[in-house]
Amino acid sequence: MTAPLILSESVEGITTLTLNRPAKRNAFTHEMCELLRAELQRFQDSDNRVLILAANGPVFTAGADLGDPPGQFWKTLPGLGIEVTKPTIAAIEGPVVGMGVAILGFFDLCVAGEDASLLYPEAKVGIAAGLISALSCRIPHKIALELMLLGDAIPARRAYEVGFINRLTPKGKALEEAQTLARSLANNAPLVMAFLKRMVNATLPHSPVEHMCQTQLEVERVANSQDAQEGLLAFREKRRPNFTGQ
Repeated sequence: MTAPLILSESVEGITTLTLNRPAKRNAFTHEMCELLRAELQRFQDSDNRVLILAANGPVFTAGADLGDPPGQFWKTLPGLGIEVTKPTIAAIEGPVVGMGVAILGFFDLCVAGEDASLLYPEAKVGIAAGLISALSCRIPHKIALELMLLGDAIPARRAYEVGFINRLTPKGKALEEAQTLARSLANNAPLVMAFLKRMVNATLPHSPVEHMCQTQLEVERVANSQDAQEGLLAFREKRRPNFTGQ
């Protein structure tokens, strides 16, 4: 029996999602992105109050699996491709590569083991989608450019010092510290936390790629709506459409 690519656990109002493809360094396939998005939606729709993203194995993620690259991985990102109004925490150990760095940028908090590192190598391999530019709104400008343009690894301690990581722990202790933070968050007022997240997201500048993604979601929402189907059906049947706003 094949092991699930993403494990999900719910304890005391905390959802923990664990990337579970260690033999492939947790590289993201199209299927993994769809599964992660579905799990994020399940969390958002649940009564749980905090989400933790962790990973099995020595590598948090090697980024996109080039053998089965995810097409629109941005749809997996909380706050961009999917609305998540509740706190999210990434608990990282080992290397975080490529799109994994972009994912961290869209999580609210990040806890890292001291062995963790961030690497965005696209400038060295000659391909990029541009979404990583959103980091310049979330960490210091020159650090974001160093990470993107040089394509060299930034160790966890330096990422902590420049504000990309909230807590730095001994190796192997990131998840434990993330759970401590999650329990504290779970006791806070959900409406206040959701309100503050919305205010922060509205205050942050957004990159052109983020605007493009948000526009695409709006176009798809209209194109896939019941009203769109009703309009086409009414045209074929030569009658007045009955729109419902759905």
